[in-house]
Amino acid sequence: VQLQASGGGLVQSGDSLRLSCVVSGNIFSLDVMRWYRQSSGKQREFVAVLQSYSMRTEYADSVKGRFTISRDNAKNTLTLQMNSLKPEDTAVYYCNGHSFDPVRDYWGQGTQVTVSS
Repeated sequence: VQLQASGGGLVQSGDSLRLSCVVSGNIFSLDVMRWYRQSSGKQREFVAVLQSYSMRTEYADSVKGRFTISRDNAKNTLTLQMNSLKPEDTAVYYCNGHSFDPVRDYWGQGTQVTVSS
């Protein structure tokens, strides 16, 4: 399984972006899918999670109400819709897929999001 993230860019405060993470391989082998982000000089932090079977989602408090994680099984794609972007959302965004059996983690290469004020 390989993950390829895309969709980042330079936007202004208040704009929207939609990130995509295309899964090469069996997306159904991924039990949990997440988005993380890493700002310059900071540790990677959790952004959003989607449980594959229940489709339950959870978000970091900093993005709750602005970001939406979703998955399109037909397109083998995980997306992150980001609205009302703020300068503090500036980071490299990574998609992650996790399987329970066997226990494995897969990471995309990251896509840069820059929000100017």
